Amino acid sequence: MDRIGKTTTRIRGTTPEIEAAARNLRQNMTPAEQVLWEALKGRQVAGLKFRCQHPVGPFILDFYCPARKLVVEVDGGVHDGQAEYDAARTQQLNDYGYQVLRFRNDEVLNKLDSVLERVRQVALSG
Repeated sequence: MDRIGKTTTRIRGTTPEIEAAARNLRQNMTPAEQVLWEALKGRQVAGLKFRCQHPVGPFILDFYCPARKLVVEVDGGVHDGQAEYDAARTQQLNDYGYQVLRFRNDEVLNKLDSVLERVRQVALSG
């Protein structure tokens, strides 16, 4: 056990399978995720640190800012058929105190400046 009482290296109840899936997703990001990651990494947005494909419980968050408990999701075509699942997932994350922003692939690829401005506004308002 370390100094804060943590007895495992697991992140908020994740499993080895979820952690492996997160590693795989980091290595195989979509073009929109790659573009957004290039803009978020290295504290480029308001000096805030973001993590990429971060596991939290049963979920893998596309991008996560721990200082603000801010989740940024990039939704491609697969999300067209799972709106109900996405809404339930967002609600569950909200219930745990996370704030979730969702952007479509085309927004990230064609309106990156406005996406980053929205992320900045929400991150700094919390």
